[in-house]
This record gives sequence, structure tokens and C-alpha cells, in this order.
Amino acid sequence: MVFRFGSLVGLLDGATVPEGFDTGCVHGPGWYVRHLAARIGLAVAVRPAATLMSSLAAAILAVRADHGGDCDPDHPGTPSSTVCLLREGGDQVDYLVLCDSPLVLDTGGSVSVVSDDRLDTALAELRGTAAELPGDVDPVTRFRRAVLAQRERMNRTHGYWVAAADPDAAYHAVTGTLPLRGPGALRRAALLSDGASCAVEQFGLFDWAGLLDVTAAEGPEGLIGRVRAAERDHPDRLRRHKRTDDASVVFCEFDPAD
Repeated sequence: MVFRFGSLVGLLDGATVPEGFDTGCVHGPGWYVRHLAARIGLAVAVRPAATLMSSLAAAILAVRADHGGDCDPDHPGTPSSTVCLLREGGDQVDYLVLCDSPLVLDTGGSVSVVSDDRLDTALAELRGTAAELPGDVDPVTRFRRAVLAQRERMNRTHGYWVAAADPDAAYHAVTGTLPLRGPGALRRAALLSDGASCAVEQFGLFDWAGLLDVTAAEGPEGLIGRVRAAERDHPDRLRRHKRTDDASVVFCEFDPAD
């Protein structure tokens, strides 16, 4: 899901719940990301000078209350989402990245990526653990154990952090500030879900600078179209249990002045 509230743009990517797993919640990831986006917008409007971390924490806490009495927000499978935010303010831009929705930044002289790789690290460790299971363990059992183990690492110091029901997760996000004027001024930015960033990270269609160029020339729909074609042509390169994944892109251009 992508959204804009004034000078703030954001991208949220809700976590898909594998079939057969309980969440302790009557809502799904779609409900969660809609409520979280609205709550982020409200938090920023109420306290425009607050940091993005503080606004996200307030939003997560508010959505926790939105669940109501029929849900257990402390359940390890409670709905969750990645967060990628970019906010323009005067002569600078603030950003926040939580979990695997990277932010690509072009400052004229260089292109860099702000990413939170803690989920990837946790998943790599879990794959290693799964590989050590006896050979007679069937794939369904392996997958179930992996999902349960991943849930145990969510929003833990030695695991990974994601927006769910614990507002403390916001303070573990990757944040920073870039100028909009002078040397190193931000010129372009792309907020990506992992279903879009896989154009570089999995399929190697181009580098990050190329991703920005393609998105500038063809729009987000052009980038997503290239990902869909790669998914069809190279299904063996997918590192997930779905043939396609939700792909979202926010593309921003700035006009730096000297």
C-alpha cells in the first residue's frame, strides 16, 4: 500500500499469513496496513515536529487499540507490515525504513540504498537450521517449523523488527536525513516493497541506479511490469513461496537548488 499525507509519502507491505496458521486476530494484513497508514498520517498531523520514529510508534500503539477485544495483539502471528517513509521539510528530507522495504536515494553524485536486512539475516539462519533437520522430515513439517521459529524472532533484539503491535519496534527502524540544497542534495528517491526491489536483488535486471532510471522513464507500472515478466521467465530465482508478490513503488523527484 502507498499513501501520501502532505509532505509525507509512505509504503507499507503487509505480511502474508501462511495457510493454516493462527494469528489471534479477526483482521487480516489488509486491514492492518490501512489502519496503520491512516494512523501514521494522523500522528504526523497532530505532531508535525515529531520524529518519524515517534510518529510511527504512536501509530502502532493506536492500531493496537483499534483491534478491539476480539483480538490478541500479543499473539506471535498478529498482523504486521514493513514501513518505508519519506518526509520533506524545508531544506531537508527525513526517512525511515523498517523491515524489508528498501529506499533508493539518488544524491546526484551517487546512488545508495537504505535497507533493513535483519529479516533476511533471520531467514538465512532459519534456512540453515532447517537444512540440519533429518532427511525424512517432510516439506510441510519443515515449513511449519520455519514459520513458528520466525515468529519467535519477530520484534526481538536478536531477531528482526516490523510494525505489528509493539510500538517499541519503531525505535529500531533505520532512519536518517538528507539535504535538499547544496552538495549531496537529494534528487530522486524510490520507496519499494520487496515485490519490486526483487528486480535488483533477485533477478538482477539492473542495478539500483538503473532501477531509478527505469522508474523515471516508465513509471512505477513499468518497473512492476518488468518484475512480472521476470517472475514468469525465471521462477527458479524466486526466494519465496509465491509465484508473484504484491509490488508497490513510490517514486519522488526533487529539484535541488544551489
